[in-house]
Amino acid sequence: MGWPEPIVIDEDLGRSGGGGARPGFDRMLAAVCRGEIGIILAVDATRLARNGTEWHRLIDHCGIVGCLLADEQSVYDPRIPSDRLMLGVQGAMSELEASNIRRRMMEGKLRKAERGALFSSVPTGYVRVGKERIEKDPDERVRSVLELVFRKFDELQSLRQVMLWLLSEGIELPVRPYGGTGREVSWTRPTYSRVRDIVENPVYAGAYAFGRSVMQTEVRDGRKRAVQRKIPRPEDWAILIKDAHEGYISWERCERNRQVIADNAQVSGREGARGAVRGGAALLAGLLRCGHCGRKLTVTYSGRWNMFRYTCGNGAVNRGDDKCIGFGGRRTDEAVGEALLRAVEPVAMEAALRAIDEDREAKSDAVRQAELALERARYEADRAFRQFDEVDPENRQVAAELERRWNGRLVAASETEAALERVQEADRAFRMGDAERAACLELGANLERAWCHERVSPEIRKRILRAALVEALAHVEDRRVRLVLHWQGGDHSEISVEKPPSGRHRYVTDEETSAIITALARQVPDETIAAMLNRSGRLTGKGRRWRKANVASFRAYRKIPAYREGEETERGELGVREAAKILGVRDRTVISRIASGRLPAWQVCKGAPWVIKIDDLSPERNPAQPSLFDAASGDGSAQNDGRQQ
Repeated sequence: MGWPEPIVIDEDLGRSGGGGARPGFDRMLAAVCRGEIGIILAVDATRLARNGTEWHRLIDHCGIVGCLLADEQSVYDPRIPSDRLMLGVQGAMSELEASNIRRRMMEGKLRKAERGALFSSVPTGYVRVGKERIEKDPDERVRSVLELVFRKFDELQSLRQVMLWLLSEGIELPVRPYGGTGREVSWTRPTYSRVRDIVENPVYAGAYAFGRSVMQTEVRDGRKRAVQRKIPRPEDWAILIKDAHEGYISWERCERNRQVIADNAQVSGREGARGAVRGGAALLAGLLRCGHCGRKLTVTYSGRWNMFRYTCGNGAVNRGDDKCIGFGGRRTDEAVGEALLRAVEPVAMEAALRAIDEDREAKSDAVRQAELALERARYEADRAFRQFDEVDPENRQVAAELERRWNGRLVAASETEAALERVQEADRAFRMGDAERAACLELGANLERAWCHERVSPEIRKRILRAALVEALAHVEDRRVRLVLHWQGGDHSEISVEKPPSGRHRYVTDEETSAIITALARQVPDETIAAMLNRSGRLTGKGRRWRKANVASFRAYRKIPAYREGEETERGELGVREAAKILGVRDRTVISRIASGRLPAWQVCKGAPWVIKIDDLSPERNPAQPSLFDAASGDGSAQNDGRQQ
């Protein structure tokens, strides 16, 4: 007809019309609006658009610019009313037909899902049997690594920690990508999303689930978009059939895992979320709730993460309400720790014996996975050798490629064997010896020592506590904090903790030591005071040895002046050495007279310097002790008496 080469638009082939972008239709509509198109040809004109809105918009623009529409039956001119009416009727009928087809397909899909026989894809760890059934993968390595993921999640209670552990041990996860020869298992590095898909998937709990997500249509930038939304609660899924096939874990365990993941997410506004175990010394972080308003208590740290408080201040921050409650965390955590020890003490020895038995009999998970990986690598190498051995040596093009594959499999097997040796050596290094087993039994018998051991981190204590405690409600009443503990299994108990007086904290020097420092500050320098306190076995408020800086800080806080050289003389006081010089005797003679009561003197504490008043050396103020001054005047009998003493 004299036209140039026609433009073929096929960008939309294979694209869903449920709300996705349609670049081909958009390009055609833009060309129509510019008047660059004289006629649009299609096998079925009504299939140019996916819905009534797009179809009528195309007809309107074609009528404005005079563009024709043609299909196998006829040519239509949208400017003619009869043709326009026919196009509108055909579009409505086509939309109705597409809707009916889609409805019948979804109903058939739903009927098959109700039987638990609809599998669009089979997750890793299962294989399809027939058309409507699945069962566990016969590959032992695949099964064992999936079981390992679930065991480590029960132990670590965190998806991220499981991923980091797998990476540190060099354990890979199986995936089933589509390949040229069908679906084959390949092994990849663990990722957070992959670990989460395994732990959250109900298929691994032996359940068949359909309708875990729903497609929702939204309007974005003036265009319809289909968005997939996950449905979090199993009771809202369209179909859920428990015990549909053999699972790796039970349904109850799967529900518990999903709850742990939800708690770790710390979603804002979610009721009951405890949050993941994090750093910090606060034992009840995420578990403590206000008994007055019901909100979760937050932790506020000060200093070097040693001091912290539990406060209920969310209402004051978000809504301007009055502050609710707040109290120190150390005493509260200690009281909850004691309650936990009382609760688990009956099974402590049983747990210690079980740990010893598992260490003696069980093989390390990392070693087991390395052994399975080596077995698989050797199989691949043997298989490559058989392929190479069967080929005709004269066919060098094929033989060379098979030889290269065989060499690659041998190198991979050698590397896997070396990795197994490293893992075995590390496993032997971490095995319990006789001393470690004895220490484990001792800790099982003395649970308090195990709980307070310096090598037990706060994170481990928090995990132990969360295994036994659901949450705690705090009520502040007068000068006491009353805690209602909700234990796993439904039991409840109450404990009461006394709040310290205002301005007081736990790191306080005892009154006797304070009095000694106050008195010694008028006699000797700070360095000498610290040495005297250490010799007497006295410690600081934090349980450490005294230093010059500690004594200086103590004085500064209590506004005690520092020692000044010569201030004893101003007060009329002497030491043993000064008194001995005045009396003309030895120091031991003065000490002997003090011990016998013949010379009045006093000292702050044992080991402190003796203090003698100058007036007590005067014969007018001390007539009852003439022998003392006889020694000062050089009487030989008195001196001999002093030497004998």
